[in-house]
Amino acid sequence: MRATLLGSTIWVSVSLLAGQAQAQTGGAPATAAPVQADAPADQPDIVVTGSLIRGSREDAPAPVDVIGAQDLARQGSPSVVELMKALPTSSGVLGDSNQFDSRSQGSEGIATVNLRGLTPERTLVLLNSKRLVPVGTGAPAVDINLIPLAAIGRVEVLKDGAAATYGSDAIAGVVNFITRTDQKGFRAAGSYKHVPGSDGDIDASVSFDHDANGLRFLVAAGAQTRGQLLATKRDFALRDYATNPQGGWNPASNPGSFVPIGATGAPLGAVRTDVACAPLGGYVTTQNRCIGNTTQFDALAEQERRGQVFVDVGIDLPHGMEVQATALYGASENPHVLTSPSYLPSQPPSIVALGGVNRSSVSGFYVPASNPGFQAYAQQNGGLANAAGVVFPTLLFRPYLLGGNPLTLGEADYPGSLTGSRRSETARFTLALRGPVTQGVDFEIAGTYQHYYRYVESNDIFGDRIQLALRGLGGAGCNVAANTPGQNGCQYLNPFGNAIAANPVTGAANPGYVAGVANTASLASWLFVPSVTRTNTQLFVADATVSGGTGISLPGGELKFALGGQYRRSSFRTALGAANDLAVTPCRETPLNGNLGACAPSTVGGPAAQATGAFGFLGSTRAAQASSDVRAVFAELQLPILSSLNGQLSARYEDYGGQIGSTFNPQARLRFQATDWLAFRGGIGTTFRGPPVQYLTPNSFTGLQLVGSAFKPVEILGRPGLQPETSTNLSGGVLFNAGGLRASVDYFRYQIRDTIVADPLGGMVATLFAGSNCTNAAYAALRQRFFFNDGGGVAGAGTCSAANVSRVVTTYQNGARVRDAGLDFNLDYDADVGAVRVSMGGSATYNLEYKTGAQSVAGVVVQPAFDAAGKLNYQTTAYPVPRWKGQAYVQARYAGLNARVTFNYVGGMYDQRADDPAGIFGPSTLLPGSPTLSQGSRIAPFRTADVSLQYQIVPDTNLTLTVLNVTDRDPPFARLNYNYDPFTASALGRQVKLGVSTAF
Repeated sequence: MRATLLGSTIWVSVSLLAGQAQAQTGGAPATAAPVQADAPADQPDIVVTGSLIRGSREDAPAPVDVIGAQDLARQGSPSVVELMKALPTSSGVLGDSNQFDSRSQGSEGIATVNLRGLTPERTLVLLNSKRLVPVGTGAPAVDINLIPLAAIGRVEVLKDGAAATYGSDAIAGVVNFITRTDQKGFRAAGSYKHVPGSDGDIDASVSFDHDANGLRFLVAAGAQTRGQLLATKRDFALRDYATNPQGGWNPASNPGSFVPIGATGAPLGAVRTDVACAPLGGYVTTQNRCIGNTTQFDALAEQERRGQVFVDVGIDLPHGMEVQATALYGASENPHVLTSPSYLPSQPPSIVALGGVNRSSVSGFYVPASNPGFQAYAQQNGGLANAAGVVFPTLLFRPYLLGGNPLTLGEADYPGSLTGSRRSETARFTLALRGPVTQGVDFEIAGTYQHYYRYVESNDIFGDRIQLALRGLGGAGCNVAANTPGQNGCQYLNPFGNAIAANPVTGAANPGYVAGVANTASLASWLFVPSVTRTNTQLFVADATVSGGTGISLPGGELKFALGGQYRRSSFRTALGAANDLAVTPCRETPLNGNLGACAPSTVGGPAAQATGAFGFLGSTRAAQASSDVRAVFAELQLPILSSLNGQLSARYEDYGGQIGSTFNPQARLRFQATDWLAFRGGIGTTFRGPPVQYLTPNSFTGLQLVGSAFKPVEILGRPGLQPETSTNLSGGVLFNAGGLRASVDYFRYQIRDTIVADPLGGMVATLFAGSNCTNAAYAALRQRFFFNDGGGVAGAGTCSAANVSRVVTTYQNGARVRDAGLDFNLDYDADVGAVRVSMGGSATYNLEYKTGAQSVAGVVVQPAFDAAGKLNYQTTAYPVPRWKGQAYVQARYAGLNARVTFNYVGGMYDQRADDPAGIFGPSTLLPGSPTLSQGSRIAPFRTADVSLQYQIVPDTNLTLTVLNVTDRDPPFARLNYNYDPFTASALGRQVKLGVSTAF
């Protein structure tokens, strides 16, 4: 069923435009990203998120916010990513392009929820109170982009742990998407959003509901398209080197830096920089290195197409029973994921690619004097008359950069960029039988199955092919054994700037261009090879629940209960392309000679290299599969102790079996109605998260992360034997409701132990390369996590310095404790001013603390204890966590017109890398005078305002005009690749959206 929805379909966004609000917060003001939802006057008992028992929201002790469809429509129907990024309780949301952060690499087209900033994996996402399968790549979280928002009537957000009710993953809270049950007939909606510099976003949806004669069904379909936004379309995204050396600038450039060598292979002097560097837009440092900018070839928003179809069928059976079946299909595609024209080769060529001869004592890629590019360069520039060739040091070179990739130079939408693709597809089915057991007691038996398929394709070059091409033995038609460089179908790769006519992005011309030595597209086509990973995750859940009244009366009403059991099976499987499968291509030289044994060294007589695959940059791994079976029993009591005091007791026991074992988690909540207008609520309990199945396999994922001054490949390995993480959660709040004013203040605290985290790369780098730790025996195991340029492919071998790192290996582990605490504020007020209904209010979260204990890797502390609240937390175990985040709004309704202004605020953050006096905020020795670059250490708050007008043209038909970011505010500057933080801010600028919805 691959991409069957993705071809000629009109791609459109989900719409909640025609939805009707049906909820209010359980005792607290509800917020729709966040605003008060309109509550119906007569609301029946329902099952509220956080409970298994039917009841009234007004009595529920859990802190649940309800986001109604009508409220979202009045805000202009934000996308699911916009909604989750706006929630004050959510921070560090995945959904915008952010390829330079390991937590989002390979996740283009995927969107997540991250309550409290405690990572997306710790937020449980449900559809109609049933689990959804997590994705199998990157962070194992639910992809909310494939939720059928065309069918959603409301979203409930439980801002507290709920493992006692739902099981694993519900540490930070629960987001429950609930489909409509009140629709009658057809609904249709569509919108277009203009985003300057892109083709904009198109949304549309259609749905139909029928409910008569014991048969009810809802059919809904939606689709979305998102326009590509190039980094060049935003001035703030591309800055000069002196402003932000971390803004996409990389010393592995082309034109690059090289070392001339003599006939014996000895260097003839120091490193030189290609004279074409500066004319083509590179920066020449004080150490005579060429640094090129990679992000000019990237996109801030990738082109994206998505679609969903949802069917819900309910049939009434005799004796009050009902059978319900649902089916969901969703698919997404990113056809052109953009990156730099080529990656840097992180490992030198093997001795096989060098022709079995040690060409030089300098580790890198050898260019013989016979290379036409070398000959032209030597003729143009003096000083190379005695050179037998040159060597481009491994970490100071890549085949293509400032001149673009020859394969895409003619592409108008992404000239010179290297492209990849991403696809996701999911199918989900549920079947439930429910009905009465006795008077007031009901049962439900349900099963859920979901499959999620993820396809990730990137392109890289076999490092040994680069070396062959530099020797004139490149190209698909070249017979290497015949050894006829530049002849008989063999081609030379020219690594010098004279191969480049101009920078395809800026248009800057190269005065030293020589057309006769330009590189060909056919050679590039042979060099680049796809790296393909196909991931399948599956989830099967069977559960049975009995709930209802006990017949026992308490002063406040009947004691109610729920009792049940659950079985869950999760499975994970990867399939790899031949090029990135270590079982097929284990060594650098394997594509050249088919070697599957011990890998060839880098020099004659050197040690055998480790089997890290043939790609120059992207990592290789082995196909993996894993599964887990979880059995659980759970119970809940709803205790109306007094008419003004309501309690909830829950408990759950889950058994994972094997090394993971079992866990028991109780929870207690209370709500006390002190007066008609004042109430209190609170709760305490334990929650947990079992290790995701993909973390339990020894396979690896390779990302791109900053090490020193350049981005390097970093592997993240799974670890069998991981244990569940557990948390003790405490919450308490005060609720006020009188005279149209509703307000609440809630305190929350999470204490998480045995956190499942990846090794913090920033701490590993800072620790190993501090002082004399490289030679300290206590740090020997940590050194083994690093590969160095001149180490011959052997872990830990070579010159131990940050500048010489070629690759790093990290793992998942049970790490340090985390204590997160803060306050949630909600305020809403409604009043009639003549014939105008005026509403105003807001919602905010203040993070008091996010304290993380000391983190160790390989037996040494690499990340001291710190407080992540109010900090960027780059390359640590925490996501960005602003101290303050909130929204405020003013709204007026008159007849068929609704006007609304929303103010959004994301607090400023501190980049704690500024604490290192020798780090990126210290003196920059690559700039003249070694200035101290302190800019960006304090990231400013991000303040925006939105305006939305909704007008009812005729009954059941609405026209909506929304302007997002009215003042066209740029995101605050940060010392990151795109010069801002994509987790917390937006690069889109002012957007204008026009939408229409109708029902009939």
